[in-house]
Amino acid sequence: MSELTTAAVTPRISLNVEIPEGLFSAMEAYVDSHPAWNQHRVFCAALSLFLMQNGVSDRRINRLYLEAVFDYAA
Repeated sequence: MSELTTAAVTPRISLNVEIPEGLFSAMEAYVDSHPAWNQHRVFCAALSLFLMQNGVSDRRINRLYLEAVFDYAA
């Protein structure tokens, strides 16, 4: 599912965070070398995986993870 379509279905909020410069540089390099990925997709994949690994059992989180990793609506 394209980001535009997903955005129309899933409400978004703006998040302002501070992360270590090294982490940002690594993410930026990854996104630059993988055109299908963007900052939004990386953060959705990472945060949803963190939540699932730490006991959050919510199908919405599972779906967001699958959409982010596979660029597909489950």
